[in-house]
Amino acid sequence: MKPTIKSRLTIDQFAEGILRGDRIVLGQAITLIESSRADDQQQGAALLEKIIARTGQAIRIGITGVPGVGKSTFIETFGKHLIRQGKKIAVLTIDPSSQLTKGSILGDKTRMEDLSKDPHVFIRPSASGSTLGGVAHKTREVMLLCEAAGYDVILVETVGVGQSEVSVKNMVDFFLLLMLAGAGDELQGIKKGIMEMADGIAITKADGDNIKHATEAMAEYQHAFHLFPPAESGWMPRVITSSAKTGAGIDTVWDMIMQYHGQTTASGFFATNRGRQNVAWFEEHFSQLLKEDFARFPALQPTRKELVQSVEKLTLSSRQAALRYLEAYHKAIHNHYLQKEV
Repeated sequence: MKPTIKSRLTIDQFAEGILRGDRIVLGQAITLIESSRADDQQQGAALLEKIIARTGQAIRIGITGVPGVGKSTFIETFGKHLIRQGKKIAVLTIDPSSQLTKGSILGDKTRMEDLSKDPHVFIRPSASGSTLGGVAHKTREVMLLCEAAGYDVILVETVGVGQSEVSVKNMVDFFLLLMLAGAGDELQGIKKGIMEMADGIAITKADGDNIKHATEAMAEYQHAFHLFPPAESGWMPRVITSSAKTGAGIDTVWDMIMQYHGQTTASGFFATNRGRQNVAWFEEHFSQLLKEDFARFPALQPTRKELVQSVEKLTLSSRQAALRYLEAYHKAIHNHYLQKEV
């Protein structure tokens, strides 16, 4: 049966479609995963269990940078290079959200027109909502779906407006920072914080009259990396210049990522890092489920309101209020099971 946008597939049909690389089914599955409806979340979780064994084979690359650095243009040129290398790529672009609709407002598909038409590419814009760091709530799960669908390289583009990029760093294998030459001293704080997490820097728009400035910036950033403590991975971050306009340096970016992959795989860091990320995802899911479980007991709301007021007025410390709230939660669970036994 050829699925349509309106049809609701079974979990088995979703899994089969994803594993054979059906982009329509993949898109529907991502919509299911991103849904906030309880029944959709249940089905989404079941789908992930179905395909989890077929994930983990792609290399995951986070791409970030200050506004105006040309992230989408870079990704389009970089993506074309990867296609020529025989790769299938998935691009997960995280847009700032509309505060009214919570929807994506930039529309990266329109900014990557050529790439979006290629059958070897899957582009999915997602709204960041209120998530710190510009990473959509379900980005991790979407990456797994794309891997199961046979995509070799997953590119995650963040908002890149100075928010914490720790979230994307903790879900990818290689963290690429795009920078402009001579961007101004006002960006130094952003640069330093993100530079400490970067596995590599590509200075963009290194063409025409800007080549000299880009080359000078490359030397400065490379020197800055030598001032940072050695990374646990054993990898020394590299800085290169690139131009999406001329294509210069784009192949060097991929070579750098492959060298990183080879070195960290040989040392065992690559697998260790993936394992840590999986544990972090588990802990995040557990925290979310715990918050949802609290919501199952409406009788706790008056207690919470009272505790919040006490914290606001400084008549109770935050820690003591949290302990009392936890105690009330334990009592609610105890009474819940007592009633079930009766």
